[in-house]
Amino acid sequence: MSEIVNRIAQSPIITFKLEELSPVGERAEIDIRDQLFMGQILREKDFRAYIKEQDWAAFEGKYVAIFCSVDAIIPIWAYMLLAVELEPYAKHITFGTLEDLEKELFLRELDKLDYTQFQDRPVVIKGCSDIKIPEGIYVEATRRIKSFAKKLSYGEPCSTVPLYKRK
Repeated sequence: MSEIVNRIAQSPIITFKLEELSPVGERAEIDIRDQLFMGQILREKDFRAYIKEQDWAAFEGKYVAIFCSVDAIIPIWAYMLLAVELEPYAKHITFGTLEDLEKELFLRELDKLDYTQFQDRPVVIKGCSDIKIPEGIYVEATRRIKSFAKKLSYGEPCSTVPLYKRK
């Protein structure tokens, strides 16, 4: 009886796992909607009172998204004021939803990568993940890796969808 050989484990394929780029830490959001008068108007005096009453230390070490979920005209200084209060505590602050925050965090990590590790190698961008990865991150990772990889696929090394092959 011959020995069973795992050819995938012995192949030169690099499996790129996007979930490994996700920074560990709690995410939080602040929706200004709750501070609007009649659900439409941000009044400076009321907003400043809200700012003063908050325990901003509750955001210690968190990744925070600030936004307004209703269609209202919010002066930019309101978001800036939130950033001023959050900055000493939050690990990162962004304008937008939690999804925008996730995309920004992934993009920051993609910016740090050394793409020469993919030079002239077959690369599989892993599909299934335990965490939600924004679709745009798959597109951006593909765009960045393509110029280095010999071959680019999506899925799992044993079952891939071909995306690109250098000629």
